[in-house]
Amino acid sequence: MKVRTQLLLAGTPLAVALVIVGLVAVRSIGFLDRAAQSILAQNYRSVLAAQRMKEMLERIDDDSYFGATGHPEQADVRVDGRREFEKELRVEEGNITEPGEGEVTAELRRRWDDYQKRLDACALVAPGPDAQTCYFRDLRPRFHALHAAADRVLAINQDAMALKGERTRQQAERVDAAMIAAVLAALVAGLLLSAWLATRALRPLAALGQSVEQFGHGDFAVRAPVRGGAELAQLAQTFNAMADRITEFQRSSLGEMLQAQLAAQSTLDSLTDPVFVFAPSGEISSLNRAAEELFPAGEGPFEAARLDPAIRDAVEAVRLHVLQGKGTFQPRSFDEAFTVVRAEGERAYLPRASPVYDEGGGIVAATVVLQDVTRLRRFEQLRDDLVSTVAHQFRTPLTSLRMAIHLCLEGAAGPLEKKQQDLLYAAREECERLQEIVDELLDLARLQSGTIPLNREEEQVEPLIEHIVREFASAAHARGIELLAEPVAGDVTVSVDRQRIELVFSNLIENALRHTPSGGRVVVRAVEQDGTVRFQVIDSGPGIAESERARVFEKFYRAPGATGGGAGLGLSIARDVVRAHGGRIGVESEVGRGSTFWFEIPLDSEVRRSTEGNGADTRA
Repeated sequence: MKVRTQLLLAGTPLAVALVIVGLVAVRSIGFLDRAAQSILAQNYRSVLAAQRMKEMLERIDDDSYFGATGHPEQADVRVDGRREFEKELRVEEGNITEPGEGEVTAELRRRWDDYQKRLDACALVAPGPDAQTCYFRDLRPRFHALHAAADRVLAINQDAMALKGERTRQQAERVDAAMIAAVLAALVAGLLLSAWLATRALRPLAALGQSVEQFGHGDFAVRAPVRGGAELAQLAQTFNAMADRITEFQRSSLGEMLQAQLAAQSTLDSLTDPVFVFAPSGEISSLNRAAEELFPAGEGPFEAARLDPAIRDAVEAVRLHVLQGKGTFQPRSFDEAFTVVRAEGERAYLPRASPVYDEGGGIVAATVVLQDVTRLRRFEQLRDDLVSTVAHQFRTPLTSLRMAIHLCLEGAAGPLEKKQQDLLYAAREECERLQEIVDELLDLARLQSGTIPLNREEEQVEPLIEHIVREFASAAHARGIELLAEPVAGDVTVSVDRQRIELVFSNLIENALRHTPSGGRVVVRAVEQDGTVRFQVIDSGPGIAESERARVFEKFYRAPGATGGGAGLGLSIARDVVRAHGGRIGVESEVGRGSTFWFEIPLDSEVRRSTEGNGADTRA
């Protein structure tokens, strides 16, 4: 017998039980419906007739009273009321259903006939005292007697309705109890029979499932028993054939490949940095345990949408970089790291990504590694703090040393020989250079800590550039370099801290003059574009190699082969000043064709206020 047939048979007892319950319910509902119809047919019509008779009788009495007291009579009201009363009385006479109701109805008929006679007699009396006497002596007592008879008809039927309603309620309770008993009995019987039949039908399937579970736990020698219906027997045979093939596969070279894949996953799990492998569609195809720990606790798929927003944005950015064919993504500095607050504290991650190619050279996946640089960031902070402390401690002895050299050169300690003066002049120059380095270190420390407030003022761009160029004109002339300021299109103003922006220009122009050979040219220009003002310092020097471009704004970095100059802090200070203004800074260069250092300051006051308020860091 087929499994489907067995399952259908297993459900048959429950279906039969439902049919039985349905029949009982239909019968019970029919009984209650008949009881309700009986109440409506036997008593409700009489109650309604009695109420209408009382209403018509009161209208007739009111009209008679008005006629007797001299008010205008309403003949149509009296005629219509008598007609309606007669109509309802006949209905009651034809619907006598309760004991004693016939006698009361007959009395009601006699009193109505008598009331009509007296009503006609009083109607012939002219309005006045005689008419009032007729109304109060003859007509009014008969009205009360007739009204009382109608009340007795109404009371008999209302009492009958109440009694029948109570009997119907009791019967409904008995029907409810019988229904509940029938439902429970049918349900229990149906479930027991269905469960027994289903268990019997699925027993071979349970044996097959147990074999599959053992096979999944690594017992590749287990085989399923071939019994049960045709489908189950065929399924068991298919499983046994699959088990035979898998056993052969385990002994083949493909099994070794699987072991290699498992070893590769174990290697990934042993890494402490989170590693994700993304399919081209954006789904996570593989990840290690460190990456799994980045997801919220609880059950759920490993999807990028469930990651912390900071992690998700960083991972998506480098993943798209790789999948768009831009090659491996390597961070240029710690500035590209992002921080995430975790249970063990704040952690800093630096994203890296590389493509995975197939044999044809197509990208089939992107591997993203989040390097944990928390300790490195802390070491960098410690280094910055140490440098700042050392520089601050240098200031006092350095100031004393400069003062001593100056006094010696002034002859305060006696006359000096020519050779001694030359040595002191050289010492003074080195002291001045050392003082510049100390000042740069302190400025850099203050900028990074945010202790230097920006005193913004609206400055016209063109006069600002011309002032900077004039300050460096003599230095450029001494080196044989042409220093120019290009005119600015339009009257452009920008809100900046003039002193800090002049420091940026000084570092960029000094850098350009230092690397531009004699006879070269340095151009300073400003262009308004996309809600910002872009300032550019363009030189005709040797240019910067692509491998060095990403590091020119790092602290203490000096290009290979550079001679003279400071400690490599000028461009780093310029970067921090621009960021403090909510702007960006960068460089464009080609070897042999010069370099263009640029920085942008936003024009939008709202952008400037938000940047000042939250200390936003805009990366170059």
